[in-house]
Amino acid sequence: MFFERIVNIAAVAAFLFCAAPAYSVQLLYQTVRVPNPATGAVLGPGMDGPSEPTTSPGTGYGTALYDSDAHTLTLDANFSGLVTTGSGTTASHIHAPTALPFQGTAGVATTTPSFVGFPLGVTSGTFHSVLDLTQSSSWNPSYVSANGGTTATAEFAFTSALATGRSYWNIHSGTFPGGEIRGFMQFLPEPASSLLLVIGLVGFACGARKR
Repeated sequence: MFFERIVNIAAVAAFLFCAAPAYSVQLLYQTVRVPNPATGAVLGPGMDGPSEPTTSPGTGYGTALYDSDAHTLTLDANFSGLVTTGSGTTASHIHAPTALPFQGTAGVATTTPSFVGFPLGVTSGTFHSVLDLTQSSSWNPSYVSANGGTTATAEFAFTSALATGRSYWNIHSGTFPGGEIRGFMQFLPEPASSLLLVIGLVGFACGARKR
């Protein structure tokens, strides 16, 4: 019940970002593991093979900080223990939207074939990058085409997928070209962002009453 309430609030916030930019906030998402076979449940923070699903013993963790005012997505990740056979990492990106929260597969939404600067050819590493969501280079062209045809409409669709548990970050490798480890993106409440979100909701409601 609590998580459903958080998802609903986050979905409303995604709408507010476009409808009322004066009340912009930052929202933090983290990767979470899911059961295999997937049931829509969440096991806890992280990335792993069964969530993909694969037999990989690899693990990882990633965060994505969305700033609705700057239109940026700040990405941080670490991973280790990927299989030592094959060529190591080959790509990493975020997929969206799955049909159901925390289960299923979807096409790549962000930069293809991989995030710029993501460590390739390794079995462990760290990553940091800031995507400018107003730039076409931050997106998979086919995702933009399927979601309104502009980076603005793609951003709205993507943040909606983030807010509803219908996106996932995965890491591909030579041994598992379809993806070795994965973590679905889940909203991570913080005191500061939660307060700003409440302020935004109140401000939007007050504005609506005045009209």
